[in-house]
Amino acid sequence: MADIKIGSIVLGTCSTNTYFLYREGNPDTIVIDPADYGEVIYEKLEGKGMKPVAIMLTHGHFDHIWGIEGLQKAMEKRGQAALQVYACKEEEALLSDASKNVSAMAGRAYTLKPDVLLEDGEKVTVAGITLQMIATPGHTAGGACYYVEEAGFLISGDTLFAESVGRTDFPTGSMSTLVRSIKEKLFTLPEETKVYPGHGPSTTIGYEKENNPFCG
Repeated sequence: MADIKIGSIVLGTCSTNTYFLYREGNPDTIVIDPADYGEVIYEKLEGKGMKPVAIMLTHGHFDHIWGIEGLQKAMEKRGQAALQVYACKEEEALLSDASKNVSAMAGRAYTLKPDVLLEDGEKVTVAGITLQMIATPGHTAGGACYYVEEAGFLISGDTLFAESVGRTDFPTGSMSTLVRSIKEKLFTLPEETKVYPGHGPSTTIGYEKENNPFCG
């Protein structure tokens, strides 16, 4: 069994799942979708002897990015280098626009420029873990999932939930595109693949293929 571990904390006004990926025995940790309260994220990891080394985003909505600024400041206060932020190339425009990423409407306008823009299917190795970015447009134009084949799990952001899918009524959203992304990109993964969504409980690809009412 792979020694890759995944932890999580629920944060922010939308009860967003922020995930932590690491190898057992290695303090280097990838933070996925720092929802809010970046200082809290840092302190939680530090308290467990973990060291954040990168931030990866499934998409650019405010409730998945508000924690970046605080996390970066916490690193800076402790004399540590800023974390590189990874995102799908097609999400760059939304991340740079406070109206499109809904942060302005939510009352705290925030934008950022990712350090690393990933292409569909591109693999990247960080903290000794190889993740494949799968572009899954629909919730947003640059929505993405991260597949860790070695560990048999997928971090699906707001693309796929347990018996549901992400909303598509915000800028760049499209329900038909989202359903196509799920069927053509995610439902081709092994059925036993564990799915960790941006909100709510985990599920599996096999279960969603049989039970998700939006993708029948």
